[in-house]
Amino acid sequence: MSFVNVPAVFIGSTDDGHTFVVLNRLIRPAGRLLADAGFTTRTINGRTVYLLPPDTPEEAQERAGTAIGGLLAHTHDLVDLSWTTRWNPEGPQPEPDIRFTLTSTSFSATATTNVARLLLEHHGFARSADGTSYQPATPLGMPNLLGAVVRAETHAYAYGIGVRVELGIPTPDAIPAPTPRTAAVPDRPGARPARRRSH
Repeated sequence: MSFVNVPAVFIGSTDDGHTFVVLNRLIRPAGRLLADAGFTTRTINGRTVYLLPPDTPEEAQERAGTAIGGLLAHTHDLVDLSWTTRWNPEGPQPEPDIRFTLTSTSFSATATTNVARLLLEHHGFARSADGTSYQPATPLGMPNLLGAVVRAETHAYAYGIGVRVELGIPTPDAIPAPTPRTAAVPDRPGARPARRRSH
């Protein structure tokens, strides 16, 4: 299963700078909320995808924040791993200290500072044999791996450690198709807590 299909709402970024939202549960007002925030709708690989074109991080952050605020009134099962919506009023962000590469078939994490390495280890990631990257210390299924990335990323941002999550999706046309399980399952009240970064 692709990580995109795990939560009720997944927000991410393509390599070419689009911000995208996919819905894996029926959330009735979601289309209107996303349209009001400036997202456009496209059908890609059999799924409805909501897109923001490449824009300034400030604009993308504002639009995505508006959409997330509305969606959280209907579900807390939301994951936000977008890098396009990270805006800092103090200026452009430096190169990230931690870089996660998460695709449907592979995962790795790299760290450029001792503090970043300690944070990855704190969240259950172990250095590879050649010392160049990190993997989960124990095998994880996709939902647990996604949760570990979200927790580590949130922790890093709380301490001012720069993070970027690369999803291996070069353009919107490469956003994976929905799984049959997620195609039309209504959102459940009391779904698992939101997993997202603050905007």
